[in-house]
Amino acid sequence: MLSDEINRATPKTQSALLEAMQEHAVTIAGTRHALEEPFFVLATENPIEMEGTYPLPEAQLDRFLLKVLVPSPAEEVLTQILTRTTGHAVAAPASVLHRDEVMALRALCRDIAIAEPVIRYAARLVTASDPAADSAPELVKRSVRYAAGVRGGQSLVLCAKALALLEGRAQVAFSDIQRVAQPVLRHRLIRSFEGEADGITTDQIIDELVKQVPTRPEAVQQAIQGG
Repeated sequence: MLSDEINRATPKTQSALLEAMQEHAVTIAGTRHALEEPFFVLATENPIEMEGTYPLPEAQLDRFLLKVLVPSPAEEVLTQILTRTTGHAVAAPASVLHRDEVMALRALCRDIAIAEPVIRYAARLVTASDPAADSAPELVKRSVRYAAGVRGGQSLVLCAKALALLEGRAQVAFSDIQRVAQPVLRHRLIRSFEGEADGITTDQIIDELVKQVPTRPEAVQQAIQGG
């Protein structure tokens, strides 16, 4: 499902979408209808026009796996867009994967191995995003109001597994967690008033987390350096 400019939908519509996102079902006149798998939601948000829009509640933002920023296209990309959209209609792309293959790959993604030190690193990143945590960097304590939660940690691990699968690897690396940290966490960190006033972006906060949170506990690092 593609929800274009989701922040223009009314709160009642956004609330109804939560059932589809979380339960993969819709309820109509008291009857529950399961949505055929694979089902997922893609949504766009217009950051420019704020009048007449309804910001998404944190509970709904947390259910989106990733937030991808789409910058203004460069000249070469814009030229291709203009060429394709102002000429004759092009042929529809050929199918490369069928439903059963997509479902098999989705199941296989969860079978990608992740060692305990790597999954603990993901947990430390999420924990350190809480301004009340002892391990939180100073920037987090100053600029974050609400941290990433359990879904943020789950999404870090699942996206890192998907990245490893796409690259033909059977095991998740520390670098996979770091590579997916921004798209996974940027919509889950809610900035404080001070953070907004200082112009600190969530991407800057995540960069600081990746920089400050060690991939291994300090005791292990010292043992490695000493050995």
